[in-house]
Amino acid sequence: MAFIWTGEPAADSDLTDDEMKALGLGQPFESQGDAEARLTAAYGELSDAGITSVSLHDGDQLAYSMSLEEA
Repeated sequence: MAFIWTGEPAADSDLTDDEMKALGLGQPFESQGDAEARLTAAYGELSDAGITSVSLHDGDQLAYSMSLEEA
């Protein structure tokens, strides 16, 4: 199975699907570790682009979700 991040843009965001894909959302990874390493590397870029939360999917199952907003 592939691990895939999905993202939720801010309500006032005008991000397109193509822009979200360019941020690495929807890209398949062979392992959860690889997917998490990508998120770690792209965290600031995702947050700056207006992504407020992300979810990691293992195939068609939700592994977990987390907010990117400051607490």
